[in-house]
Amino acid sequence: MNTDYVEICPTAYHKMVEHSHEVWGWEIVIYLFLGGLVAGLLVLTAALELRAGKRSESRGLMWMPFLALALISLGMGALFLDLHYKFHVFRFYLAFQASSPMSWGAWILLVIYPAAFLLGMGSLSDDWRKRINGWVEKKAKRLKGLLDWSFEWADEHRRTLLWTNLVVGAGLGVYTGLLLGTMVARIHWNSAVLGPLFLSSGLSTGAAFMLLFKLNKDEQRALVRWDMLAIAAELFFIALMLISFAGGNHAAQVAGEGLLGGKWTAPFWTLVVMLGLVVPLLLETVEVKRRLPLTVVTPVLILIGGLSLRAILLASGQESCFCDLR
Repeated sequence: MNTDYVEICPTAYHKMVEHSHEVWGWEIVIYLFLGGLVAGLLVLTAALELRAGKRSESRGLMWMPFLALALISLGMGALFLDLHYKFHVFRFYLAFQASSPMSWGAWILLVIYPAAFLLGMGSLSDDWRKRINGWVEKKAKRLKGLLDWSFEWADEHRRTLLWTNLVVGAGLGVYTGLLLGTMVARIHWNSAVLGPLFLSSGLSTGAAFMLLFKLNKDEQRALVRWDMLAIAAELFFIALMLISFAGGNHAAQVAGEGLLGGKWTAPFWTLVVMLGLVVPLLLETVEVKRRLPLTVVTPVLILIGGLSLRAILLASGQESCFCDLR
């Protein structure tokens, strides 16, 4: 036998074997959902204050940066659970690769923590600052200097912090979509609209989450209108993605089979399009035109739709591969 040439047949490329692999599970769904939600919270919190021209006095908006930090920490925890080599996570921060979405995401997540924390410190009312100062003086006097500095710095650079959180939040929202869009091995994810789609979805879920808290009337009205625009943009990008699948070449049509006649068609159109987008958009339109009080139903439906969008796209994408083109 001639041993100079060896033919290697990767079994992972076979359709039956490829489809049995589950690369990403529920952890990544939670990470993508909370990442988009936090992106929306940071962008909208900053936008509301920039729009008003002054610091908000509503309690819900005051605590929103700290809630964003808690939620992104939960998302990072879910991502950590998914890592195979968990103690190698520090390697993300030993270099920066401009062409790598994961490298961008790692550094954006790192910037979010100080940016959101200082935004939150500057958002605290005088009463809460006195409470925190009193607790620090009793329990941790060594932190008093750092606390005073953070309050002072956050107040002096308030506008810079607002724009920083707005830009970083938008970057986080786009990154969650680009993370999938650059995975060329999965033909279902090879779409240029995933970045703006996930950003608009993050803005919508962020607005829905904020509407669950006590805000003043002007902030509520602004969030509802912005949410309607975000939902309209989300529907546009979904339509653009589906049209590109249905009207594209053979590869595009195969890539869209999961959502256009495949097993994910019913949950996608039911949970994402109808209950998560169309119904909330109609409800918000009625609320705005008739000046009706806001209900908890609309924000909950939007949050369910945002979570379902990421779960379905992640699952359907992992079931698509180039072996389907044979």
